[in-house]
Amino acid sequence: MKRAQRPRWSGMEKRKGRRPWRTPRRVVYKAGLCTLGLVVGTVVAGGCAHAWAAEPGNSLASVLPWLSDGSTGPQQVSSALKLILLLTVLSVAPGLLVLMTCFTRVVVVLSFVRNALSLQQSPPNQVLVGLALFITLFVMQPTLAAANQQALQPYLRGQISQAVAVQRAELPFKEFMAKHTRRQDLDLFLSYRHLPEPAQPAEIPLTALVPAYTISELKTAFQIGFMIYLPFLVIDLVVATTLMSMGMMMLPPVMISLPFKLLLFVLVDGWYLVVKSLLSGYA
Repeated sequence: MKRAQRPRWSGMEKRKGRRPWRTPRRVVYKAGLCTLGLVVGTVVAGGCAHAWAAEPGNSLASVLPWLSDGSTGPQQVSSALKLILLLTVLSVAPGLLVLMTCFTRVVVVLSFVRNALSLQQSPPNQVLVGLALFITLFVMQPTLAAANQQALQPYLRGQISQAVAVQRAELPFKEFMAKHTRRQDLDLFLSYRHLPEPAQPAEIPLTALVPAYTISELKTAFQIGFMIYLPFLVIDLVVATTLMSMGMMMLPPVMISLPFKLLLFVLVDGWYLVVKSLLSGYA
C-alpha cells in the first residue's frame, strides 16, 4: 500500500512562503498548561487563605484595622467612606459638567462653526473646549452660587447632614435644567418609567431630567448649527458653480471658498454673534 501523501501547497501559498493554516500542537499545549496553572494557583491560594484564617489571632481586622471594633472605629470608617465618596465624585465630575450644565450646547455650536468654515484644526480643540468651559462657568455662576450658599456652606459648618446637603445642591441644578428642557423630552422619560407628572422641578428625578435636558440641548445646538451653515453653504455653491463653468473641475472648491468664508465671518464679527446667541439662550 502506498503511504498517504501530505497535502501539497498551493501556488499562492508557495509564493507567500507559508504553509496551509493548521492549529499548531505547541499552541494547544501552551494553552493547556496556562489553564492548568491558573486552576492550580487558584486552588493553592484558596487553601493558604483558609489555613491562615483558621489559625487563632488571624482575621480580616488584623489586615484592615479600621474595620475592627474600638473606640475610634466608627470615626475611621466614616473617614474612609468620605474618602471613597470624594473619589467617586471626582471620577464622575466630567460627566456632571457635560450633562448638567450648558457645556453641551456651547461646545457643539463651536464645533459647528469650525466645520462650517471648512477648518480642520483651527481653532484647535484645546481652544474650543477652554472657551466652552469659561462660557459654562459664566452662565452657571448663579446656579453654582446658589448651590454653594444653600448646601455646601451649611454642610461645612456642620449645620446640616450630608444627605440634606445633596438634596439642597440638586435643587438649583434641577431648576436650571427644567427651565431649558422641552416638555416632550421630559415626558418621554417620565412615561417610560410610569412616573407621575411633577408639579415642580424639585420633584423631577435626576435620572429622567438629565437625559431629557441633554437631548433638548442637542436639538437646540443642531438648530443653531443649521443657521450657521446656511451662509457658508451659499458661498460653497457659488464657488463650485463658477469653477464648473470655467472648466476648472480639478481645482477643489474649498481652496477658493475658504478665504471668502473667513472674510464674511470677520466682517460680520462672527464670534461675537455666536457667543451672543449662546448667552441669550440662557437669559
